[in-house]
Amino acid sequence: MTKRKNRSYTNEFKQEAVALVTEQGYSVSKAATSLGITDKLLYNWKAKFEAEQSGAALTADERAELIKLRKENKELRMEKDILKKASALLLKETK
Repeated sequence: MTKRKNRSYTNEFKQEAVALVTEQGYSVSKAATSLGITDKLLYNWKAKFEAEQSGAALTADERAELIKLRKENKELRMEKDILKKASALLLKETK
């Protein structure tokens, strides 16, 4: 039985492989096949790079603003739903 060697890939190669999927629109399976790697490996790299990009921690001010904006967004959606229902009722009454 022969011992299998793990290949190591440069960070640049990994980034370019992920870019094929995220920026150029290739499917993961097609990109992996063309690069001679497994789908699973490319999915892992993609998840790692996405986690690194979104992993930037929010400052306290940003977090507070995000909470405020989410609350405001929720209120606006509720108001929109109320107005939509009211306009539907008015349309029924005028018919």
